[in-house]
Amino acid sequence: MELERALKLSIEKGLDLIQVTEKVEPPVCRIMDYGKYIYHQEKKNKKLSKKSGELKQIRLGFNISLHDLETKANLAEKFFKKGDKVRIGMRLRGRERAFGNLAKEKINNFLKILNEKIPFKVEKELKMISCSLSMIIAKKDHEN
Repeated sequence: MELERALKLSIEKGLDLIQVTEKVEPPVCRIMDYGKYIYHQEKKNKKLSKKSGELKQIRLGFNISLHDLETKANLAEKFFKKGDKVRIGMRLRGRERAFGNLAKEKINNFLKILNEKIPFKVEKELKMISCSLSMIIAKKDHEN
């Protein structure tokens, strides 16, 4: 289609004439709303730039049983398969704070169970933050 005819057609429809590619002769153009086009391009770029998933949280209780640790490990495995990172947290209340070593042992047991299911890497080491223990782990890349 000739340029003048395409411009006239776009003005009649109240839309814009957008050049899609300039590498070919004649250039490829499209009649559409430019604002809408830019919005969709930004949305597409944002989706591509989102590299690592969300940060999911798994909370462990101080008196958690072995079977419950396995259930939580299955949940963490599911998060890893979606590409998410996992924050493991254990809140210590009252007298539980005096038994910090036992709490760390519970978290280490959880990590052993999880490591048998799927390899992971520690992004933030286990830390005591106010009244709770917290750490962040992510799925280990197969490249490493």
